[in-house]
Amino acid sequence: MKRIYMDNNATTRLSPEVLEEMLPYLRDHYGNPSSIHWFGQEARRGMDRARGRVADFIGASPDEIVFTSGGTEADNQALLGIADALGKPGSRIITTAIEHQAVLNSCRWLEKKGIRVTYLPVDSQCRIDLQALEDSIDDDVILISVMYANNEVGSIQPVEEAAAIAKSRGVLFHTDAVQAAGRIPIDVRKLGVDLLSLSGHKFHGPKGCGALFVRSGITGPVLLHGGHHERRRRAGTENVAAIAGFGQACRLAGMRLRDANTIVGSLRDRLEEGILQRVAGVRVNGCRDPRLPNTLNMSFEGVDGQLLAMNLDLVGIAVSTGSACQSDTHEPSYVLSAMGCSNGQASSCLRFSLSAENTAEEVQSVVDALPELVEGLRR
Repeated sequence: MKRIYMDNNATTRLSPEVLEEMLPYLRDHYGNPSSIHWFGQEARRGMDRARGRVADFIGASPDEIVFTSGGTEADNQALLGIADALGKPGSRIITTAIEHQAVLNSCRWLEKKGIRVTYLPVDSQCRIDLQALEDSIDDDVILISVMYANNEVGSIQPVEEAAAIAKSRGVLFHTDAVQAAGRIPIDVRKLGVDLLSLSGHKFHGPKGCGALFVRSGITGPVLLHGGHHERRRRAGTENVAAIAGFGQACRLAGMRLRDANTIVGSLRDRLEEGILQRVAGVRVNGCRDPRLPNTLNMSFEGVDGQLLAMNLDLVGIAVSTGSACQSDTHEPSYVLSAMGCSNGQASSCLRFSLSAENTAEEVQSVVDALPELVEGLRR
């Protein structure tokens, strides 16, 4: 069976060039990068090169990059670290109702510790209202966290404008850019953000490695305590091989971004048009523009989304019903619910997330397979 993979928002295939970058640090340059001997310094040089590549990828300085174990840790470090550094009784954080669980559950944990949290609603296009954001800021707010692009429907938030509002009120601003990185350009100076989260496995890098951008001049934030690693911002011996791969993934994504976006966007549009033409009772969730070029979320009337995903898998097509982090629950998508979708619409959705490795032939195979499967489930 020829298998088709359209679940790239969950994870991507490791690039061969990334693997080649990692192998020397698994075989030969295995020293601890904090050691002063040759083995350690070879590992350190690999880390320094990777740090520069990550910084170049988002328009930052190398000393503003803190390596983490992935996007979840980066989000936790941003929220919990800032709350620890700046929080006091009555302090408040503003975020949105459609954030990744890494942000939402960090906020819920902080609420148990006395931090107040405001969850901004979104409209039917999965976009926040900037006036509502501005109106919600008072002197108790210590941090605003708004994701750059939603992992389920692909809607892109007005992060630059939101960060400008935060800056005008003297409030730190964080964005979870895990799904945006490698799919749309990121420039932290242009965006005006203070903290930004990344994860390598979303754009053909290794799992288990990410980064938190921390703008120069910000004290902390610290989540893990121990040694003096990462300029005292993240304790623990670094995963050098994964960091080297992450840096290479950033370099390659930066080089290929424009061409990849054109290819992937064209495939996504072809998939969307084909499904709408061939299957009745389908709606596209989220805004059409601005949207990630690789993401398509659709509800299929009268069909259980999980059953449809399972039936597609049986014919060799891998898609999802939403975030992989939520796949063990049977609850309707909280993102679609926040957008005002009914339980039926939220529980009948599929997320197709493509990469430049997909082909027009694969898109056509999905379009051809769906009508019969949807009709069978409806019957």
